[in-house]
Amino acid sequence: MAQPNLSLRQLRAFLALADQRSFTQAAATCHLSQPAFSALIRTLEGELNTRLFDRDTRSVELTAEGRLFAASARRLVGDFGAALSDLNDHVERRKGRVHIAALPSLAAGWLPAVFAEFRKAWPGIELNLSDLLSDACVDLVRSGRADFALASTGVSHAGLSTRLVCTDRFYLVCRKDHPLAAESAPTLKKLAPYPFIHMSRNSSVRQALEAALHPQQANTVLEVDQLATAAGMVEAGLGISVVPALTLFHFERKTLVTRPLAASGLTRKIYLVRRQEGSLSAAAQALHDLVMDTMKARTP
Repeated sequence: MAQPNLSLRQLRAFLALADQRSFTQAAATCHLSQPAFSALIRTLEGELNTRLFDRDTRSVELTAEGRLFAASARRLVGDFGAALSDLNDHVERRKGRVHIAALPSLAAGWLPAVFAEFRKAWPGIELNLSDLLSDACVDLVRSGRADFALASTGVSHAGLSTRLVCTDRFYLVCRKDHPLAAESAPTLKKLAPYPFIHMSRNSSVRQALEAALHPQQANTVLEVDQLATAAGMVEAGLGISVVPALTLFHFERKTLVTRPLAASGLTRKIYLVRRQEGSLSAAAQALHDLVMDTMKARTP
């Protein structure tokens, strides 16, 4: 037996008649003429190949099969209504979930204010953040676990699109009593003799700095993973460091100074990375747009 082709309109008409037990009243409830309503019920019974109502000139009653079908019909109509309501909540951004991956310096710097603004506008949307190095951020997007990422990679990846969001300048960080503190815009050459605190080799900061220094090498005395660690080591007088402008909040200490480097080629580019295929959800698109607007406004 072929599966019946039922419509929501038929199910609602059936339930209206089951409740009203009157073709006239049920037709009015469904905003249909009585002949059109009667035809809808006949079509439904034809699709199901069974009578759902016993009717005469005085009464309309459910048959045994009609009573059996009523419970399922109510559940189907209820589930459809709940599905529409849930979808509308997501479209109107009353509900939803967004997962963003971002470089730690961005995640700790200006992204909290963006999240706070987003949460205020759409409190029902769940926010998820992965603060990771660039390659790991890109991997989350590629695997579909993150909606989009803020990373320093501009290399073309199959299935992904990258959009340049901002270019981050680099700054010298040193103690106030360091000889370089007197320089308004030191060159990379002037940094060479001094002990240097380097970030880890797989960080975007290290990669950009080594590319600018090549073939020259820094006088590395320590290599650390965290910017806060680098700040502590510089403050202790163990060496100087060079970091992007978006990370300078880590170095806001009374004993330290920051100076823009006179090195036009030394920059770190920040990209928004997302999958090429498919659109973002309404919630993810809202955060995407807010991130883009905020980053452009706040880029040093």
